[in-house]
Amino acid sequence: MASAITPQATDFPRWYQDVVSTAELADNGPVRGTMVIRPYAYAIWEFIQSGLDQRIKRAGVQNAYFPLFIPESYLAKEAEHVEGFSPELAIVTHAGGSELAEPVVVRPTSETVIGEFMAKWIQSHRDLPLLLNQWANVVRWEMRPRMFLRTSEFLWQEGHTAHATEADAAAFARRIHLEVYDEFIRTQMAVPTYIGIKPPSERFAGATNTMTLEGMMKDGKALQMATSHELGQNFAKAFQIQFQTDGGGSDFAFTTSWGASTRLLGGLIMAHGDDAGLVVPPRIAPYLAVVIPVRDDDDVNAAVATIGRELADAGIRHHIDSGRGNFGRRVTDWEIKGVPLRIEVGPRDLAEGRVTIARRDTGEKIPVALAEVVATVRRLESEIHDALYEGARQRRNANTHEVASVAEAIEAADSGFARLPWSVAAGAEAELKTHAITVRCLQRADGSLPEREDEPGLTALVAKSY
Repeated sequence: MASAITPQATDFPRWYQDVVSTAELADNGPVRGTMVIRPYAYAIWEFIQSGLDQRIKRAGVQNAYFPLFIPESYLAKEAEHVEGFSPELAIVTHAGGSELAEPVVVRPTSETVIGEFMAKWIQSHRDLPLLLNQWANVVRWEMRPRMFLRTSEFLWQEGHTAHATEADAAAFARRIHLEVYDEFIRTQMAVPTYIGIKPPSERFAGATNTMTLEGMMKDGKALQMATSHELGQNFAKAFQIQFQTDGGGSDFAFTTSWGASTRLLGGLIMAHGDDAGLVVPPRIAPYLAVVIPVRDDDDVNAAVATIGRELADAGIRHHIDSGRGNFGRRVTDWEIKGVPLRIEVGPRDLAEGRVTIARRDTGEKIPVALAEVVATVRRLESEIHDALYEGARQRRNANTHEVASVAEAIEAADSGFARLPWSVAAGAEAELKTHAITVRCLQRADGSLPEREDEPGLTALVAKSY
């Protein structure tokens, strides 16, 4: 495996591709725009999936599964939705050796098919709220693919809920956004984000309100990490999701949808990675520690086995690198993969009753007594997470600039984010886009999440983005 990684300052996009390749995260699939997620990256995805799934279920949501193929007529029922997705659709017209009576769309998102079944399952206010989530793959045909960030097929979860009132729907979408997405990305991925709502021009197709989490990558660009949408009664009216009210009348449900995808892996790479490769936050790392014998020696091997048992007994995810290749080469390989801690076991250290623990985030090497290995690993797990989060937060804040004019925003967006009054940015979105800059979200002056874009005194966060 080649170890050369382009420095971030030289060519950030090239650095990103080098890390994806050398850390063995993904390969290009056989069809343009698709990718093969390799085991190490998939193991990280499983931690992301598990963490999100626990939080989603804690909110009272149940998992289900809906078909990959959706009748084209379903999308046509919600005009704004189909218009928004039309350029990205993959449509099947032939199957089983003949032309289909009606073309089917390969799932770009599931509002339409889930709306069809919500209409069947909801009869009364007693059936509400209906809270569903599915883990699935989706297809959105991508003309400029980039691993994890924009691929024609990707993995995600998509939540879909129906409620009796607009207030209940809005409150639930907000809860998901704050208690699931923000909490997970902050406490498990160590990525700080700006929380806000999308301006009308950037909303999800068919939504009445879209909330977003915008992370700053190390090159100063924004990455949309997760979104939550209030859909009003738009889809309920299109699919006749009606219910008998408590008073005996009839009304349309208010629906929401919300999702996060394997794009989070791309965000992890670009928020924490450095010129040596990937840096994985410890709480979602496949291995918190890798144990590496410095040489093939009976005493060393016995110590490695003992350390491995102690880590296992303590429930610490670890890997013993029993390879007999060059020690320096093995260290470099694990640095590239971003494992948080390396426990290096050599005869000189053992003679003094210790090992060396190396931190991936800082490069610091710490001599640790054999009896203290497990306790030290546990302590460093929290310290590394906190250090990664604080470093990313400080970098984000240092590269976010308060400006008063569109010209100043354009200049600031060359290297980071700009915050300017929404009253100024609202009339300049077209101009900003000529510089590849978009309004990423709207916030209150204190940075908190507004309810609607017409609140007075909102601030627009603008940036170049992925």
